[in-house]
Amino acid sequence: MENQEQQAQQAFSKMAQLCSRSEQCSADIRKKILAYEIVDEIVDEIIEKLIEEKYIDNERFVKAYVNDKFKFNKWGRIKIRHYLRQKGLSDATIQKGMDKIDEEKYKKVLVKIMKDKAKTIKKKDKFTKMGQIIRYTQGRGFEPELIHRHMNEVLE
Repeated sequence: MENQEQQAQQAFSKMAQLCSRSEQCSADIRKKILAYEIVDEIVDEIIEKLIEEKYIDNERFVKAYVNDKFKFNKWGRIKIRHYLRQKGLSDATIQKGMDKIDEEKYKKVLVKIMKDKAKTIKKKDKFTKMGQIIRYTQGRGFEPELIHRHMNEVLE
């Protein structure tokens, strides 16, 4: 029993240390604590304690994740939302983070990605070029409607 408490305390301190270094969501922390082979009730207690002490905040995590993936990886909303859902976060929490993306910046990034991709395509056929650009930007997680709307800017 005492060994279990000692393990739980050790897991808490390691997770607190991890959370103070970088933003983490509760699902990621749960996986890491379960690696210590701790009972589920104790895992829940550790996570609640981390949330109480503000080490874990899912909304803060979502905002940071959305910002980083958009700014550095140039991901679109669809891809970001997909990865956040995989982490088990609620749609309401995800939407709050997604609302932080500036619409003008989003469009500029999309057009820049499309233009950069158009420069790398060797084929001169307009439809082949369009198809490759569309597939590439959809793979990056951008909405098809936006891609089609801005395609003319790219192909000029």
